[in-house]
Amino acid sequence: MSDAVKDNIVLLSELAVGCKATIYDYVEESDTCARLEEMGVTPGEAVEVLRFAPLGDPIEIRIRGYLLSLRKEEASLIKVKQ
Repeated sequence: MSDAVKDNIVLLSELAVGCKATIYDYVEESDTCARLEEMGVTPGEAVEVLRFAPLGDPIEIRIRGYLLSLRKEEASLIKVKQ
C-alpha cells in the first residue's frame, strides 16, 4: 500500500461530525466485525458521521440510506478512506 493511500485511511471512530468516507476494511476479523458486515457495513460503502452522543458514545452514522448507531469500540474496528 502506498504512503498516499495510508495517509487517507483512518478509523471511523476518529472522524468528526459531518465527515464522509468510504468503508475500507476492518482492523481485525472478529464476531463483532462479522455482525457489522451483516448490518451492511461492508467495504466500498459510503458512510457519513451524523452525531455523537453527549459523552461521545454511541456514534450515529448514515450508511446504505439508513441510520445506524455504533459504540465507539465498534467504530474503532472499521477503517475508512477519506
